[in-house]
Amino acid sequence: MRVTVLGYQSPYPGPGGATPGYLLETDEVRLLIDCGSGVLAQAGKHFPIYELDALLLSHYHHDHIADIGVLQYGLMVHQLFGQRPADRPLPIYAPEAPIENVQALTYRDATRFHPVNEQTSLIIGDVKVTFLRTDHGDGDPCFAMRLESKNGVIVYGADSGPGTNWRGFAEGADLFICEGTYLDHNKPQKPNGHLSVRDAAELAESLSCSSLLVTHLFYGYPEEDVIAQAGAYQTGTCYIARIGLQIDVHKQ
Repeated sequence: MRVTVLGYQSPYPGPGGATPGYLLETDEVRLLIDCGSGVLAQAGKHFPIYELDALLLSHYHHDHIADIGVLQYGLMVHQLFGQRPADRPLPIYAPEAPIENVQALTYRDATRFHPVNEQTSLIIGDVKVTFLRTDHGDGDPCFAMRLESKNGVIVYGADSGPGTNWRGFAEGADLFICEGTYLDHNKPQKPNGHLSVRDAAELAESLSCSSLLVTHLFYGYPEEDVIAQAGAYQTGTCYIARIGLQIDVHKQ
């Protein structure tokens, strides 16, 4: 399995940047995980969007979904051009609420909505996907994803506060993609549904994950500060998100 970072910034993209979006490729499928602002422009550097097999959405905050409308337009045009069959709408797997977001996910013949929750188990090509509701603080559901193939296990943590129960879901993951929204100097005293870089590192270490990708970073954070505050993770390789970063994931 290969993960490519198409976007990682939050709450908005920096110059030439993009908010969350991750490409997962296996021998059989090409999956997009979240679809933030600027993600499609980055995706086009790696593959034509009409070859996408599915889109998985963790939740409906703007930084994770901003490019969905233009993705729908793009797929519609590729169907008109004959590059993607009209009877092959892109499946979008996403939470069942809020309803106004759900209603926008089915568009003509281009896309179809499929609901997910903590009981959902999907098989997409050679990838099994299961879901965990995270502590994201505002009442609307947000789901982490566990993506398993014969080559390994990737856990995408989405947005998650310290109240998320990762035991049995993320332990021993070959790659844990975990948000580090805050640095030490701007971490709120009261938890608000997000982790800091230091939190992410400590969590990945406690879960014995084989590698860690720290993401969901403000574009202006100095990389050396992020690296220093991720130092609590010692088990394996720690990656700091950047656009275009590719990680090949193998079963440990």
